[in-house]
Amino acid sequence: RFCRPLVLASLPTMATGEEIAPALQDSWGDFWLFRFFVNAAGYASIVVPGFLLIQYFKRRNYLETGRGICFPVIKSCVFGSEVKSAHQEDGSLSPRAEPTESSTARQVFKLLFCAAGLQASYLTWGVLQERVMTRTYGATETDPGEKFTDSQFLVFMNRILAFTVAGLYCALTKQPRHGAPMYKYSFASLSNILSSWCQYEALKYISFPTQVLAKASKVIPVMMMGKLVSRKSYEYWEYLTAALISVGVSMFLLSSAPNRHLSTVTTFSGVVLLAGYIIFDSFTSNWQDALFTYKMSPVQMMFGVNVFSCLFTVGSLLEQGALLESVRFMARHSEFTAHAVLLSVCSACGQLFIFYTINQFGAAVFTIIMTLRQAFAILLSCLIYGHTVTVVGGLGIAVVFMALFLRVYARSRMKKRSKKLPPGETPVQKV
Repeated sequence: RFCRPLVLASLPTMATGEEIAPALQDSWGDFWLFRFFVNAAGYASIVVPGFLLIQYFKRRNYLETGRGICFPVIKSCVFGSEVKSAHQEDGSLSPRAEPTESSTARQVFKLLFCAAGLQASYLTWGVLQERVMTRTYGATETDPGEKFTDSQFLVFMNRILAFTVAGLYCALTKQPRHGAPMYKYSFASLSNILSSWCQYEALKYISFPTQVLAKASKVIPVMMMGKLVSRKSYEYWEYLTAALISVGVSMFLLSSAPNRHLSTVTTFSGVVLLAGYIIFDSFTSNWQDALFTYKMSPVQMMFGVNVFSCLFTVGSLLEQGALLESVRFMARHSEFTAHAVLLSVCSACGQLFIFYTINQFGAAVFTIIMTLRQAFAILLSCLIYGHTVTVVGGLGIAVVFMALFLRVYARSRMKKRSKKLPPGETPVQKV
């Protein structure tokens, strides 16, 4: 009971007179801060014993003294089997395959295929995400219906399908010999789960266009995390574009009128959740970048991270008894079942399109496609769900996307210059 006042106190709003959504008043257990701590406790119940086991095997010098049928598994999970390789130029990206004897028409077709796949996957994912988190199911003339509130179950659905797809891909195609200790994936997995959870929860308090723009501003914490985790340095134009993005996002957020519809009012809770998403996601990308110093493919990374993601989420859901409740909700509402499955399919397919696009055309082309996707996502959300954007807000959006395209252009120029550097000089690391 002592948690209730603390949780209630964490939900002040920036707009005076705003009322908390009725769906969030049903139970104090539905408040985001309480659920965050409960989920974190569930993950800790798995992480702490695992940490103690790893320390035990290391102190015992298990590589020298271990024997038996469990030795290969423990060795793979705790110690790995290879030393680190030289860090690749693009960090988390495998070397791009240069087209050989490929016609222009074929390359154009591949580019259109990649662009269409990415846009279809992530635009559909965005629309469904907003539908699931902000609308009710089973509404009739006499029954208002009910909302699905357990964001962790949606994260689990996404991760279990991604784990399956990545596992099948690794089994059916030739992959590099894996050498990273498996437990190292758990760090990126944990931050990835928390960032996804914050992303879903934030939609209960802010509009989808606001969330999209806030994601664009994660360049700043990514740079900060890069300095802390990977000791990276950055060029002046990277700081300039990061500042422009911040200005554009601030213009959009501050343009919110007091009488705007409840779903488009940015609340304190939404801001905190978005900050959590950005911080956790920034750590994920930098930790994965560090993991790629081991010889592995992007799909192996996808598989390793999702193994732990499934373990953490299903363990936490079972401990809370939320897994059965979510399954019952699916049984009551077939429409939600279809949405949840399609959401997971779009997420898994989108990741595969990401790997294929970067491998074929490089990171610059991929970034342009995904930047356009963000703009289309805002437009689509406004058309379908009736969000309104003021003139100042529209200018803020334009500033953000101008900064993103400037960033892509500057990075491509710097990459060309770095190829002309004399031997022994290394280019500055990029975000």
